[in-house]
Amino acid sequence: MSNLVAKIQEHYSDHVISTKEFRDEHTVVIRKEAIKAVMQYCRDHLDLQMLLDICSIDHESIDPRFEMVYELSTIDDSQHIRIKTPVAEDEEVDSVSDIWATADWHEREVYDMMGIKFTDHPNMKRILMWEGYPYYPLRKEFPLAGKPTDMPDVAFTGVAPMEGGPFVTSSSATSTVAAEPRAKGES
Repeated sequence: MSNLVAKIQEHYSDHVISTKEFRDEHTVVIRKEAIKAVMQYCRDHLDLQMLLDICSIDHESIDPRFEMVYELSTIDDSQHIRIKTPVAEDEEVDSVSDIWATADWHEREVYDMMGIKFTDHPNMKRILMWEGYPYYPLRKEFPLAGKPTDMPDVAFTGVAPMEGGPFVTSSSATSTVAAEPRAKGES
């Protein structure tokens, strides 16, 4: 057991569901209610200053259906830990964007792709799909081929943004050098 895991277990013993070590990677699974406090503790007392990633897993047929995964590291990457928390279908998770600014976009992506919302997030709206898109593309029930959806008109323009501009390209060029954009009239 790593020193980080031991400290989290000692400080949050009532909230730790399980721990796991696999190939020198340490994971702590905690109750959803404690996610914000544990994240604050990791940053302020365990020197885990970097939030590397936030993602989610869809277990579809298991309850709770989702699992949030947070990857934390020290600045010099000498220590690394994974924090997981189970999340039921209609539950929200506390945002950690006030602890790490980088969580803002990670949480928006999780919301956009999986439909998990974050409480107290400063800008909880879609980041990849357009507002009003009715599906969550990374959920297990979403078909690989996608679903037909009417895209709003704002996503299309009548004229290509550079059409008639100062540069031209050759899509039929035989080499990448010949295909590079050039000023009109250059060969």
